[in-house]
Amino acid sequence: MPAMRRFAMHEKTVLGACPHDCPDTCSLVTTVVNGVATRVQGNAQHPMTGGVLCAKVSKYTERTYHPERVLTPLRRSGPKGSGQFEPVSWDEALADIAQRLHHIAQRNPEAILPYSYAGTMGRVQGESMDRRFFHQLGASLLDRTICASAGSTALQHTYGGKLGMRVEFFAESKLILIWGSNSIGSNLHFWRIAQEAKRNGAKLICIDPRKSETADKCHAHLQLLPGTDAALALALMHELIRNDWLDHDYIAEHTLGWEQLKAKALEWPPERAAQVCGLPVEQIVQLARDYGTTKPAAIRLNYGVQRTRGGGNAVRAIACLPALVGAWRHRAGGLLLSSSSHAPLNAARLHMPQLLGERRPRIINMSTMGDALLQAQPAIEALVVYNSNPVAVAPDSVKVAKGFAREDLFTVVLEHFMTDTADYADYVLPATTQLEHWDIHSSYGHTDVLLNQPAIAPLGQAKSNAQIFRELAAHMAAWDPAFAAPHFQDSDEALCHQALEGSCISFDDLLMQGFAQQDLPDAPFAEGGFPTPSGKCEFVSSALEQMGISAVPDYLPNYEQPSADYPLAMISPPARNFLNSTFVNVKTLRHIEGRPVLEMHPQDAAARGIADGDAVRVFNARGEYLCHASINGRARAGVVVGLGIWWRKDGMNGTNVNELTHQQLTDMGRAPAFYDCAVQVARHG
Repeated sequence: MPAMRRFAMHEKTVLGACPHDCPDTCSLVTTVVNGVATRVQGNAQHPMTGGVLCAKVSKYTERTYHPERVLTPLRRSGPKGSGQFEPVSWDEALADIAQRLHHIAQRNPEAILPYSYAGTMGRVQGESMDRRFFHQLGASLLDRTICASAGSTALQHTYGGKLGMRVEFFAESKLILIWGSNSIGSNLHFWRIAQEAKRNGAKLICIDPRKSETADKCHAHLQLLPGTDAALALALMHELIRNDWLDHDYIAEHTLGWEQLKAKALEWPPERAAQVCGLPVEQIVQLARDYGTTKPAAIRLNYGVQRTRGGGNAVRAIACLPALVGAWRHRAGGLLLSSSSHAPLNAARLHMPQLLGERRPRIINMSTMGDALLQAQPAIEALVVYNSNPVAVAPDSVKVAKGFAREDLFTVVLEHFMTDTADYADYVLPATTQLEHWDIHSSYGHTDVLLNQPAIAPLGQAKSNAQIFRELAAHMAAWDPAFAAPHFQDSDEALCHQALEGSCISFDDLLMQGFAQQDLPDAPFAEGGFPTPSGKCEFVSSALEQMGISAVPDYLPNYEQPSADYPLAMISPPARNFLNSTFVNVKTLRHIEGRPVLEMHPQDAAARGIADGDAVRVFNARGEYLCHASINGRARAGVVVGLGIWWRKDGMNGTNVNELTHQQLTDMGRAPAFYDCAVQVARHG
């Protein structure tokens, strides 16, 4: 009888970082057995992660080993949008792509456009070798506005940057306003901190047009109408002034433009705001009392607030509140929307904008991609898409899909799966997942820096984004020797080192523990010191005034007001188990979500003869979307909630909620107004 073979089991753990567009930026620990990743967990040694992951990322091995992963380069073999492709070698694909890009660039490099966003938040795989490649080429620049630019611009003109409280100190707050955020679904680790504050006696108040899972767990919920946040903030100011719940010394020493802001606020008694916001006057008065008399008071603001016409003004108005009551004097007081400006990473070293030389290419806004593909002059002839799924996520997707369907548009997509966008590609190139490459991360919800180490070898023929652009540059060098320069040969690990140049973060420390913490003040603005031109919290912005925007925060009504034809306001926040269009094809998460739904108030459903679970047609002048009604108590009267973002191909009629959204932009930041949308709903079938 032959001796039985004994196979040694080799097990290791590898430190990494969550790559997704979430403020938590968790530190990961991946268990690998004989080269196979078997489990992804939160790093218990990282204070912010605390060993806990969300339901989405805890399923990351399911995503990495998904049977539908794209693992070989593909070339289109059927009509655009059909999803018909054939395998091709890397060398053949890259040689053809390089040749076609070169020929277009010979005529006009600005006819080439990169399109990317936050499919990974990593600095190496998200914005390093790709930026160098397109700068050298002289391609059009992409204005990356689709998520946060309205709020970011507002903070820049109020605080001087994307700065705020340190998230860990919310645990010591006595009042927390969770404004425009479903923290349980989109900011889980903040929610753990808020729960700690709640156990210590803090009052939690949710401000959101939807009765979210977070609202369920708060002491109070103000379910205001979409786009009315600035009116509410101004009414709170009115009450702070009327009752003298003000820190006069802080206002005098550390703010600019108080008299102008005061005059604006006094135009907004609670009765006026109540009518605009669709709230009881008593709720506004009580909220003002809570905020004006509870110390320390903190605001966790999120980006849902800024996705309407007046979103930037709304963020500015809310951002003024902590200075009025002196909340910044306490480390557990103030506001947090984004901490991105604390990031010590060297973007210029990664991007190398000097490769542009004297060229100043045109800038194309990703939020108006439908119009750009159909109307831009000179026309966009080539599109390279990575870290995004624009056919599903960009507004006014009727036009976006029509633009991608152009036969004269050469499209390359770097992807893990055959998404809606990949279906329209001429080439699909297989990209690595987070478990298969190096990367470095900062956060917009905390202030740590994290390193991602590859846990496993790339599956199939997948390559990292940076590697794909390195190899594409090598093929371009056949026509343009500039692409043979050493900076197009830097490895992914070398790029991680370059990202840290000029910072106090040690790469060796990151290797050892996966994260590094920065030495930052507990209360950043206790003594003022805002990085604005005046050094103060600027209630008045001359820079905005020069752009034709109100110098003081003001309320701007939505573009699309309810009308006889389209009487319902629609918002489209992400479904709890998806992150934008990521994770839609992970079966366990899809099973939890079930199917695309439209949440409706019972009153609005009954008026249309709609019962829970009925198929419905949601429509406006831009298009129509078929899904199922959910009468679950989460929508307020007059507002419907289209939870997204499902892939269009999964929709009942090949569409998703962005069939209905428009391309008009926010008041500042050139961002999309996704939640500024009027629709009608009818029973289908």
